[in-house]
Amino acid sequence: MRVHYLEIVASDVDAVCAAYAAAHGVEFGSAEPLLGGARTARLPEGGSIGVRGPLRTTEKPIVRPYWVVDDIQAAVAAVSERGAFIAHPPLQIPGKGTFAIYIQGGVEHGLWQL
Repeated sequence: MRVHYLEIVASDVDAVCAAYAAAHGVEFGSAEPLLGGARTARLPEGGSIGVRGPLRTTEKPIVRPYWVVDDIQAAVAAVSERGAFIAHPPLQIPGKGTFAIYIQGGVEHGLWQL
């Protein structure tokens, strides 16, 4: 298993980015519209971390890993067959890949096909 994208939804994006930068020596870029306005930084193993504010009033702060999969349709079907709720079906982000979100055990998980 490999994390491609670690998404953090926070009420104070700048504070979270500053803390990660200070503690881990990463540098965050400006907001990326295709990632919900997330400020991103590259991770050593090739993935990235993105910190963004809530996209709607009902969205709570969360840390959501997106795991790399070879076939997102098959992965979504597999977790669905095991009782997961598909919170966001597969959606392609131009130039970035395809993601999906599911909820299992009360925890949000992401899938990412490159």
